[in-house]
Amino acid sequence: MLRNLTALRQITQRTISTASQRQFENKVPEKQKLFQEDNGIPIHLKGRLSDALLYRATMILTLGETAYTIYELVKASFPKKQD
Repeated sequence: MLRNLTALRQITQRTISTASQRQFENKVPEKQKLFQEDNGIPIHLKGRLSDALLYRATMILTLGETAYTIYELVKASFPKKQD
């Protein structure tokens, strides 16, 4: 049991210490320029194609669910007749 805990401690220390040595390129200034330029595009669509697709999918799902909710409310408003 003690051997397992010691091995686990060594593994976690190695993972934490090696993660800080990775270098990443800072892309924040590029993104700031992209989102701050005045080109008439709404902020939620200034990203790439994925932003536009995500926006359209969200709008389609929202409209579809709204229509389905209205349909269910109308259906519930007029109960079936008992024979």
